[in-house]
Amino acid sequence: MEPTGFYPVLAVADVAASTDFWVEHFGFEVVFTVDWYVSLRRGAHELAFVDATHPTVPAGFHTTARGLLLNVEVPDVDAEYERLVRGAGLRPELDLRTEDFGQRHFIVADPAGVLVDVITEVPVGADYVDAVRA
Repeated sequence: MEPTGFYPVLAVADVAASTDFWVEHFGFEVVFTVDWYVSLRRGAHELAFVDATHPTVPAGFHTTARGLLLNVEVPDVDAEYERLVRGAGLRPELDLRTEDFGQRHFIVADPAGVLVDVITEVPVGADYVDAVRA
């Protein structure tokens, strides 16, 4: 197989609310929109939302993406914390902190309950040096 694209499509209860969140706070642009599906893009990164109850979602899977965790790596997580939490008023589900496993990060939730982990990589602590493979 030679994929020509790969991106998550999240089943959500409110496509418009999820779209607005990602456009407003993370700078994505809408590239396709109908009432039950929206595709977003920011540079090479893509993300889409589908109404969890739409007939294209197989029977038995009409649940939302709540609890899914998406990582967004940024050059300066402290600046993003100031912008998103202090500036835009998003509530941190996990407050800004530095982890020994090589991340400085915080987590917010989007309207669908998807967790957004905003991360800047930092050097790993001594306990994690052997875990790094590349």
